[in-house]
Amino acid sequence: LCCCEYVDRRGRRNHLVACCCDCEELDDGCDRWLTCKSLPPGALERIADTIADRLRVPWFSGAVKINVSLVPPLVLLPVFLHVAALHFLLGLIILTSLPVVVLWYYYLTHRRKERTLFFLSLGLFSLGYMYYVFLQEVVPRGHVEYSEVVALTCGLILMLAALSRAKKDPGYLPIPAGNEKSSHQGLPNKSVRGSSSGLHGISGAASSRAVNGEAKGYCRMSAEQPEGVKKDWCTKCQLVRPARAGHCRLCGRCVRRLDHHCVWINSCVGEHNHQAFILALSFFMLTAVYGITLTLHTICRGRTPFVALFYCPGAYSDYSSALSFTCVWYCAIVTAGMGYILLIQLLNISYNVTEREARLALRDNTGRRLLGGLVIDTGQYNRGLLCNWGHFLSLGSSPPQRSAEDIV
Repeated sequence: LCCCEYVDRRGRRNHLVACCCDCEELDDGCDRWLTCKSLPPGALERIADTIADRLRVPWFSGAVKINVSLVPPLVLLPVFLHVAALHFLLGLIILTSLPVVVLWYYYLTHRRKERTLFFLSLGLFSLGYMYYVFLQEVVPRGHVEYSEVVALTCGLILMLAALSRAKKDPGYLPIPAGNEKSSHQGLPNKSVRGSSSGLHGISGAASSRAVNGEAKGYCRMSAEQPEGVKKDWCTKCQLVRPARAGHCRLCGRCVRRLDHHCVWINSCVGEHNHQAFILALSFFMLTAVYGITLTLHTICRGRTPFVALFYCPGAYSDYSSALSFTCVWYCAIVTAGMGYILLIQLLNISYNVTEREARLALRDNTGRRLLGGLVIDTGQYNRGLLCNWGHFLSLGSSPPQRSAEDIV
C-alpha cells in the first residue's frame, strides 16, 4: 500500500481520492431527503460507519484511520471559544450550551453502551489549549512572574503523569483459558457463597481476602469478608468474581473493586488505578484554580478572583482580554464539574463504598443516604474514617497470592 491507500471495512483496496465515491448509503439518504421520504432503519448507522471508515490520513505503510470522536473537540472548541470572545451575549450562550451538549452526548453513548474517545480528547485538548492561551495572551502582559509559570507547568505535568498512571490496568481479573471455560459451563448462573466447596470457591476466597477484602492489620479487622458478602459468578467472563469486583459492560471485563467506568479517561476505575485517579483529579483542581487566579489577577487587576469572575468591566475592551476571560469561564465550568466528582469520590472513600456499591444499594434499598444524599453508606465495609482511608491507601499493595489451582 502506498501512503494514500488502505483496506476498507469490506476488505477492498481503496484510495483517499475516492473517499466520496461509491457511497450508496449516502446517495440513498440524500435522495430520500430530497423527496421527503423517511430513511430505512439503520441507514444513519451505516452512513456513519462508512464515513468513519473513510476518515483517514496518509501514512508510510498506508492511510491510517482516525477515530471520529477525536475530531469534534479539536475543531469545535477553538471555534466556539473565539466566537464567544466576540461579545458578552455570545459568550453567555456558548458557555451555557457547551455543558448541555457534552451531557447530552454522554447520556447518548452511555445508553448505547459505547466507548468513545470524545471526552478524553476534549479534556486533553482543553488542557493544552488553555495552557497555550495562557502563554500567548496572559504571560506577555508582564504581570505573571517566571516562577508562577514554572509552578503552573509543573502542576500540569504532574496531573498528566497521574492521568497516565490512571489509564493503566485498573485491576482486570484474568480471563480463564479455553479449557477452564468449558469446566465453568456447568456452574449455575447465580451467586456462589465464599464457603462453597471446590477449587474455584477456594481460589475466589483467597483472592478476595488478599486483594478485595479489608486490609490486614487495619483496626484489627478480620481477614474474612463481612457476613452476607457473596462472590459472584460472571457469565460473560466465565469466572468467579471476588467480593467487591464487578463487570464493566463497556470494557467487557471484570475489575477488582470496581468503582465506575470513567469516560474522561476512557477506562474503568478499580483497585489498581483508583489512587492515581484521585491524584489526577487533585492535581487538576489545584492547577486549574491556580491558572484561573493568575489570569484574573492579570486582566482584572485590583479585584479578588471570585469578584473578578462575575464583575470585570475591562474584560471585553480588547479581543485578547475577552478571549482570556472566556477561557477562564470555560475553565471554571469544567473545574466545578471535576470538583463535584472529586468531592463524591472523597466522601465515598471516607465511608469505604464504591460508586457501583452505592448504585446497587440504592436499587435494592439496602443503603442509607448521608450528607444530603451525597454519599450512600452500605454499612458492609465502613470501619471508621481512619481505617477506611488506611484501606484505600493500601489498595494494590498486597502481593498477589497463588490460588489453589496453581498449587495443584
